[in-house]
Amino acid sequence: RLDTMVRTNNGFEIAEIDLKLRGPGDLMGTQQSGILDLLLADLVKDGDLLRLARETAGEVLDQDANLELEINTPIRDWVTTHQKNENFWSRIS
Repeated sequence: RLDTMVRTNNGFEIAEIDLKLRGPGDLMGTQQSGILDLLLADLVKDGDLLRLARETAGEVLDQDANLELEINTPIRDWVTTHQKNENFWSRIS
């Protein structure tokens, strides 16, 4: 961690190294480091894939914010079904 801070002042790079070293912690609680129990992704190893998924989700919502298009029906149905569980988002990664 110290080597990274000596080498760069890029906050994004420092945060990424910190994430790799300490882990993401608990999204829903107060734990600031450690293993996060996501079902499908690893925040460190799958960073590129997660960025792509976020960009794609943004594009879908830009085009159809209420998910009313027929092509987005499965997404809307899944969200509607899972909204009942307040903690669902931390399990989908």
